[in-house]
Amino acid sequence: MALSNPVYDTQGKRVLVLDEMESSVAKLSKDMRKAAATISSTEARFLVDAYYQMQDRRIRSNNQLRQMPDEPHEVLSWLAEQSTILENNVKGALDVCSKSHPIGERIRTVVGVGPVIAAGLLAHIDIHKAKTAGALWKYAGLDPSTQWKKGQKRPWNAALKVLCWKLGESFVKVSGNKNDVYGKIYKQRKELEAQRNESGEFAEQAKAKLEKFNIGKTTDAYKAYSIGKLPPAHIHARATRFAVKLFLSHLQEVWWKHEFHTDPPAPYAMVHQGHAHKIEPPF
Repeated sequence: MALSNPVYDTQGKRVLVLDEMESSVAKLSKDMRKAAATISSTEARFLVDAYYQMQDRRIRSNNQLRQMPDEPHEVLSWLAEQSTILENNVKGALDVCSKSHPIGERIRTVVGVGPVIAAGLLAHIDIHKAKTAGALWKYAGLDPSTQWKKGQKRPWNAALKVLCWKLGESFVKVSGNKNDVYGKIYKQRKELEAQRNESGEFAEQAKAKLEKFNIGKTTDAYKAYSIGKLPPAHIHARATRFAVKLFLSHLQEVWWKHEFHTDPPAPYAMVHQGHAHKIEPPF
């Protein structure tokens, strides 16, 4: 959307209006898209972080603009537009980056996995070190048995853990899509977790939460924990984590086969716990 009137600086020189700026950015975007296919993992991690920082700033700025008593000055509107254009260009570069990777091309077919999350996953995961799905879960901070003591190095990748949280929320949002897979798995798991919660299966966990944390007695969480139940937010988190872990196990399997031309080691649950049922990767 172009500015309705020209904008001038303090010396009377006309500032580039949005129509002209869009043309300039489009040309830059074309050049960057061509280069984006050669982005390294380090550079992709930088761009993913930059994208989310831009997104956060845009959201905060838009909230501030809405709170202004009068219509925002056209220069402020122009700035907001430019921020959106830059954010979209970074997203476009990550789109090319993720699709240029043979595994990225596959996971992009999954409903809920967009260009930023896909590029981030590919940039943070080293398949040579992720020999099993369990190893990948641990690296992503999704293994609840992993202990992190004060003074020790964090045993997981914090940025990857955040990405996995975003991925889980994305699966939730697309769960109504007819082509969705992992969002439906989230809904099924949430229903199961809710049933287990009602049957009192998580009573010990609820008791431990009350003993470990100072939870406000007026909160819904305290009310749930005090009767031996997990609150709805906790059930939601368990279900999203299940869906994300399943996706990561599929990613590890497909990527391992592509890289080494052989099946990865069988999951621990199948080898040591007698689990026979396995959900095959949908991509």
